[in-house]
Amino acid sequence: MSLTPEERVQRKAFFRQMAPAEKVDYIATYYRISILAGLLLLILLGFWIYGAASRKEPILYLGYVNVSVREEMRCQLTEGYVTFSGHDPDRCEVIADQPLYLSQDPSAANHQYEYASQMKLMASIAAGQLDLVFMNQEGYDTLSQKGYLRDLEEFLLQDPALYDRIREYLTGNTVVLEDNATEYVLNETDSYQAVTETRFNALNVTSFPQFEQAGGLTGQVYLGVLAEGPRLDTALDYIRYLADGLSSE
Repeated sequence: MSLTPEERVQRKAFFRQMAPAEKVDYIATYYRISILAGLLLLILLGFWIYGAASRKEPILYLGYVNVSVREEMRCQLTEGYVTFSGHDPDRCEVIADQPLYLSQDPSAANHQYEYASQMKLMASIAAGQLDLVFMNQEGYDTLSQKGYLRDLEEFLLQDPALYDRIREYLTGNTVVLEDNATEYVLNETDSYQAVTETRFNALNVTSFPQFEQAGGLTGQVYLGVLAEGPRLDTALDYIRYLADGLSSE
């Protein structure tokens, strides 16, 4: 209930006559909710300011398919590039997701994990949050056949010097242009048929220093650029980063 002007004057005079302890008790009694609301607002504002100040801008998104890397190597592949590219490590970062599992013939035990990985892969691509991917042979075969990977010959020729330095590491694989997979799965045809072509759509980075020195890896490791990756200039610069390590051998 609002007070009249006279009542406000009387209350102020009454408050001034109180002892300090009585004033504290009075404020705590009549203004507790307002004080708590104000404190809560200040706390939330502080968290928002801290989050905004500490939030880093993603400059590149990496993916791992059937490849697991140790922490030291992960830092080389993420934080190492931020430093190489001249970005501020306190303001920028390379995002690297947890490894995905893709297989052309997953076992019953791994089927659910493989399905979840496929869903996450497609969601990341749709959200523009995947630029490059490190893969083992099986992962490479799977992504290549599905047409997820960019042709690297044309891509790398944007930087002829870079292309000449790493062309020997280019790797070709099959890309399915069209097939009758749906009809075959639905038993509407007796045999699977596909129109395919070979494209150089990955780099074999197994012997690159970042991978040779890491240890703990088995088999070949390939690097592919997502066909629909939105940060192509940065992806090309990232390959320069890996090649810079190669040239220092």
